[in-house]
Formats: sequence, structure tokens, C-alpha cells
Amino acid sequence: MATGVLVVGINKATRLLTYIVGTSKTYTATIRLGQSTVTDDAEGDVTATAGTSGVSEQAMYDGVAALTGDIQQVPSSVSAIKVNGERAYARVRSGEDVKLAARPVTIHRFEVHAIRRDPEADVVDLDVTVECSSGTYIRALARDLGNALGVGGHLTALRRTHVGPYSLDQARTLDQLAEELNVLEMSQAARALMPNRELSAEETTEISFGRRIAAGAPAGSPAAATADHPAAAFAPDGSLVALLADAGSFAKPVLVFAPGNGAPPVRTVVEG
Repeated sequence: MATGVLVVGINKATRLLTYIVGTSKTYTATIRLGQSTVTDDAEGDVTATAGTSGVSEQAMYDGVAALTGDIQQVPSSVSAIKVNGERAYARVRSGEDVKLAARPVTIHRFEVHAIRRDPEADVVDLDVTVECSSGTYIRALARDLGNALGVGGHLTALRRTHVGPYSLDQARTLDQLAEELNVLEMSQAARALMPNRELSAEETTEISFGRRIAAGAPAGSPAAATADHPAAAFAPDGSLVALLADAGSFAKPVLVFAPGNGAPPVRTVVEG
């Protein structure tokens, strides 16, 4: 039931994936109010039902607003989070009652596009868009919204439309990739992902050998580059040379890519 953008790194471009993992994600989803499931989504058995006729649209909007911004979220018990070295979902499948600790996440946008009532089943479906920080569980949002309204809730559809700067517009289906492997060249991927710094020929040579160069502000970023949030450095020919972090009056390489050797690609595909 989950589809959307999956970023795949090839060869040297896998080294960029470290900086993609922590980027924000955007999803479209459908939340069903009135039913709770063991997995907080439609793939799990229904564990409880409650009538929704008394839940007003205003209450739904208020519930969504309360789950927007910086919140504490308890991940779904069937998540891949490890508990004493074992995945939580494996413990649940073995019959264990798993309780996970709440963790801080940020919901940048939680927008309701449509509200559809089904009087016969006495459920309500909400079509939503969620833009959130890394580590957010959308099915946990569905669960928490339903619980706050007193009727329970779970996720019935989920599609990831953005991973950081990469979107469905750049993606290809698996069938399309089987016919023609269209990839996003690594330099293009890095330019979209992080602040850019253009190097001179002399700086390119120094960085290629892992040496420091004078600090310089990356384009589009007033903040200093760090090891966790580096700048992408490009040779005069446009190839990706390295990722740089500031160290006082110098910039030093965090990762070095040999320029001019045919930069390896990153590709974005759609699962499902």
C-alpha cells in the first residue's frame, strides 16, 4: 500500500546517501477514522471500531493542527526500530506487546485536501499531504489523530512524493528502468542536495589530494559548512570533486571524489 520515491545510489554515489537520509520527506496519504488496526495501517487486523458520526469536520481540522509542528511521536510497534537488538515488528509478530519510547519529530505541513464520510461503514477518510522530518511515521500520525478524536484511526494509502530535493517528477518506475536505465548524474544530485562551491583549477588539484584550501562561502548558504552538512565542491568542468567542511579559515574535504573520471550516478525510482 506504500509507493513513491526511493533514492538509490550507484558506485561512488552511495557515499552521498549519508546526507540524503536526514532530509525532509513529503507524502500524500489517506487516513481512515473509526477503525484501529494492530499495524496502524490497512495491512493489519482491525482491533477496534467506533462510530464517527459525532466527529465534526472542525474537530478533525483541530486534531490535525495539534499534530503539526514539533511533536513527540511514539513510532508504530511494528516499525523496524530495534529493541534489545531485535526489530520491533519481529517481536510483535512473535506475540510480544511492544511499547516504544516517544521521540521528537517535526511536522512541517499537515494539510487536509478532502474529507469523505461513509455512513454505511460509519468511517471517515481524510486525504492529506504531510511534509515532515526524517524519522516520522505517517501511520503513527493516523493512529494519533484517531485516538485524539476518540474513534481510532489507521492509514489506508501512502505515497512518498519527495525525498529532500528529489521528487516524483525525476522518478522512473521499475518497468521504465527495466527498458532504459535513466539516472541522475552524481554532480547533479549533489548540486540539488547541498550548498555548492565552485573551485578554481588550483583548488581542485589541492582538494583532489585531500589538502585544505582557503574557506569560502558556498553559494546559497550563509551558514558554515560542517561534516554533517557539508558543501559540494565542483571542478571548473562541473564534475563533483569533494564534500567540504569549514575549519576556521580553511575548508577541508570530508569526502573526495576523483574528478574527470565519469562521475557515478544517483537514480530516483518509484516503488510499487
